[in-house]
Amino acid sequence: MNVLRGRGLAITALLLCLIYVGYRLYEGRLEAAALREATLERAVPTVAVIHAAPSPSNETITLPGNVQAWYEAPIYAQVSGYVKMWYKDYGAQAKKGDVLAEINAPTLDAQYAQAKADLESERAKNALAELTAKRYVAMRTNHALSEQAISVQVAEAKAQAAKVKAAEQNVKNFEAMIQFKTIVAPYDGVVTVRNINVGDYVNKEGTISSSGGSSTISNLFTVADVSMMRLFVSVPEAFGPFLQPGLTADVTVPQLPNRHFTAKFLAVARGFDVSTRTAITEFTIENEDRALWPGSYATVHLTAPVEKGLFTIPSTAMVFQEHGAQVAVVTDGDRVHFKPITVGRILDNAIEVAEGISPSEHIINNPSAALLEGDKVRVVTPAPGYDLVTPDAPASKEEASK
Repeated sequence: MNVLRGRGLAITALLLCLIYVGYRLYEGRLEAAALREATLERAVPTVAVIHAAPSPSNETITLPGNVQAWYEAPIYAQVSGYVKMWYKDYGAQAKKGDVLAEINAPTLDAQYAQAKADLESERAKNALAELTAKRYVAMRTNHALSEQAISVQVAEAKAQAAKVKAAEQNVKNFEAMIQFKTIVAPYDGVVTVRNINVGDYVNKEGTISSSGGSSTISNLFTVADVSMMRLFVSVPEAFGPFLQPGLTADVTVPQLPNRHFTAKFLAVARGFDVSTRTAITEFTIENEDRALWPGSYATVHLTAPVEKGLFTIPSTAMVFQEHGAQVAVVTDGDRVHFKPITVGRILDNAIEVAEGISPSEHIINNPSAALLEGDKVRVVTPAPGYDLVTPDAPASKEEASK
């Protein structure tokens, strides 16, 4: 009995060993198959795809601009003399007719006095000529004088009267010049330039001689009307059709970076500069609070409706090869196919494509340089933070489980 019992235990143990070895062989085969499948799957490169988006119906461009005063007048001297006094400094508000400065012109004053004295002399001569002519005419009835003598005296009287008128006009000319001794503001505005000081010598040629001995050709003052400002912008050809009344622009200036001004279209040159292919365009900006200053640099944002039928893709989706610009698309069989495209414009982080793609195509974003035509790929969705094109896209189950 003991022998039979020992044999049964041995057989049982042998069966258990055979079952264990078979299970381990089966489990090993399953693990090898899973490992082979995972290896093959991982050997297929993964790609993220995007779709081409239609270009926006509105296009905005940023251009530099120059802000100028509505009126800006450089004021020059019309008479020669020395600056007696100036009354308006930089930034001073001036009303039309306000005195900006006075010029002491002794030479002009002497010439004016001489002109008035000459006028009095001519008037006295004219009075004598008229009296003599009347006496000659009165003696005609008595035939005391010849007709020739009378005619000559009457003509001399008329000539003397003409000399009086000429002397009077000469005095008026000097009176007009005398008024230029006082420099006045031509309109309401602000003084943006003052180039003179008391004692400076100025003349009508525009030369200013300072006390230091230097001479420069310059204006005395500049007065600007800043209640309304002009904005000049060089606009590219593509925006030419939209340069018409009703167009507005958003404007900022460096000294007021957080304030936006609205500029309204006023006029366009209706001709493009052949060197830059741009047209000078003029806008107006309300400046009631005088916040804008003449000569300011402006950043101008122009927005206009456009219908170009183009598509936009991220710049990371474009591939440069020997055949030119291309994109890599995923076909129905998860195969890579490179398609040539025609680039319309290169933007900051996107490309406008004129031809070669459609919105339904799966375009590989940021394709690897190792991808070749016909390669098999596996499409995945990038985890949040790794996709700059669609940052809110959820991660795939496979990626999320890692």
